[in-house]
Formats: sequence, C-alpha cells, structure tokens
Amino acid sequence: MNRWLLHPAAKPLGFVLMLGPLAALLHGALADTLGPNPAEALLRGSGDWALRALCLALAVTPLRQATGWHALARWRRMLGLFAAFYAGLHFAAYAWLDMGLDAAAIVRDIPKRPFILAGTAALALLLPLAATSFNRAVRALGPARWQALHRAVYPAVLLALLHFFWMRAGKNDFGEWALYAVLVAALLGWRLRRRAALRPRAPAAR
Repeated sequence: MNRWLLHPAAKPLGFVLMLGPLAALLHGALADTLGPNPAEALLRGSGDWALRALCLALAVTPLRQATGWHALARWRRMLGLFAAFYAGLHFAAYAWLDMGLDAAAIVRDIPKRPFILAGTAALALLLPLAATSFNRAVRALGPARWQALHRAVYPAVLLALLHFFWMRAGKNDFGEWALYAVLVAALLGWRLRRRAALRPRAPAAR
C-alpha cells in the first residue's frame, strides 16, 4: 500500500477525486437536477464535504499508526486544504444564495444566528491553517509554533459539528450528525489517549 500511495499518479488522482463533489454540484446546478431547492442542495453539499474532508484529514495519523501506511502522511496537507476549500465554498454559497452578497446584511446576520456564527468561526480557524500549510510557513514559524497553530483544527472540527447540529435541530433529524459525532469523538479520543500514553510519568515515591 505504501508503494501505491507513493506512486506519482496517486496524489493527482486523489486531487481529482476530491474535486468530484464540486463537479457534481456544478453539473447539477447547470442541468437543474439538484431538486426543488437547488440553493439548499449547494449549501448542504459544500458543507457536507467540508466536514468529510476535515474528518479524512484527522483520520490520516491514526490510520498511519494502525496500518503502517506511512505514506499517508503526504496526503494530510491536501485533505486539510480541501476541507478549507469546501468550507469557503459553503460560506460563499450562503453569502451569495442566502444574502445576495450584501456585506452589511451578512455582518448583521452572523451573530444573530448561532449556527451561522459557529460555522463562520470554524472557517475563521481553518483559513490560517490553509495559509500556513506549506513548507515555507513551517520554516518561518518554526516547528513548535507551527504545530501549536495547527492544533486549531480540533476546535474547528468541533465548531463544524456544532454548526451541523444546530442546522439539523430545526428538522429534528440527528441521525447523520450522530455518525459524524461518533467519528470525530473517536479521532479526538485516539489523540488524547496517545498524548496521555506519551506523557512522562512522575517517578514513584520511595
């Protein structure tokens, strides 16, 4: 598997696959096949793929540790960038389709609706991570500060979950949200357990 993941064609293929949802949404919009509410379909689709890409990025390290597929590490940056990309599209769809690109109305609307405030906060955390995901940023910030900054992915995914929860609360439909919640809890729980296992233990008292 490591050999396949390191193949020169692997990442370009992954890139194309991650663009697939966007292509499907655009095709649906142009062909008028997104259902009776195309705006909601575009909003929902872009938001779903932001959360999915975020979960995939967070799954890289546990999968790498569990399987020994160390070449997965080179995919984490791309998946994180796609999470920010789809989150940006999600916000752009809201700003355009819901608010008509009225900046003043958007600024007034965000704090009035908690689920939009949570989603906007998640995007605000993801954008600096995307902007500093390159090797030059790691060298400029230094590894310690870069890692500290990129831990913002954890509150970002929790805010994204909260955003999704409040969106589904209006329809009293939490089934899909629960699946994401279990997955995120497992991914963050693995990290907490691993950090606890690596923490130096105090010497026993004599």
